[in-house]
This record gives sequence, structure tokens and C-alpha cells, in this order.
Amino acid sequence: QVQLVESGGGLVQPGGSLRLSCAASGSIFSINAMGWYRQAPGKQRELVASIRSVGTINYADSVKGRFTISRDNAKNTVYLQMNSLKPEDTAVYYCHGDIYTLDGGVVKLRTLWGQGTQATVSS
Repeated sequence: QVQLVESGGGLVQPGGSLRLSCAASGSIFSINAMGWYRQAPGKQRELVASIRSVGTINYADSVKGRFTISRDNAKNTVYLQMNSLKPEDTAVYYCHGDIYTLDGGVVKLRTLWGQGTQATVSS
């Protein structure tokens, strides 16, 4: 099985920074894309940022210029550096991956989610 394990998050004052990490582990054949979504109370889950294996990066308009997504291919890990945080960035952040897994000798494309990590921006 392949799992996504997140770390980071926490409580920070407005204008502060947080760094999230997400490591994929298990029977990984290759990674197509990884990214971050977030869900605030009473709102739908939304894409924050994504990075594809070919290097294509997408950001939500609300985080452009403040958040940076990056990856370490050797560690199967994706990072989200969040700067100039605002109270409206408060949410549970979920790691997402489109990953080819090796399952009984068969390569399968799976969509996986992490367990979520809370980021709270408040004074």
C-alpha cells in the first residue's frame, strides 16, 4: 500500500509562515502529480497548489505570490511553503497524490489523500 503522511501546520499569527510536508511511502512505481488542497469550516475543499512530474505548477489565485510548492523526487516528498499568512488561510490542509503503484506486479494509477493537517492563522 501507498500512504501519504503529512507534517507541519500549527498556529501562527497573521503575516507569519508555515511549512507543510507530505511524504509518499510504499510500493511506488512513479508519481504523476502531487499537491495540496484545503478545506475551511463550512466550505468546500479547494485546490491550493499542485506540481506534476514534468514540473508544471499551478496555484490558486488566492495564494499566488505567497505560497510555494516544491518537491524532492528522491524522497517522494512535496512541500508547501506558506508565507504572509492571512486568517482566511485557516483550514485543514490535505496532501493529494496521483501515484502509480505497484500492486502484485501490476501498475495502477491511484488517487490518494493524506489525513490532513490543521493550519490556523490568528492573533
